[in-house]
Amino acid sequence: MTVDTIVSLAREAMLVTLLTAAPMLLSGMLIGLLISVFQSVTQIQEITLTFVPKIVVVMVVFVVFLPWMVGVVMGFVQPLISSFNMLVL
Repeated sequence: MTVDTIVSLAREAMLVTLLTAAPMLLSGMLIGLLISVFQSVTQIQEITLTFVPKIVVVMVVFVVFLPWMVGVVMGFVQPLISSFNMLVL
């Protein structure tokens, strides 16, 4: 296994991680921004108002994007496992 192979695998792993986490992170950030604007406009400073909607939205986005995320991860893992003999030697 060469250094180039290791760097390539690490780069692909980081890209897969970012791709699979992006929908949940972006939705949480967007809903947090909307709630912050709502709190600023109405001057309601309730702590639970920020956490509960974020948790619900992130869970819904996770369920919606789960098939796509599994496809992305499997697209990375299947070639990795199939070329395992070449990588170990």
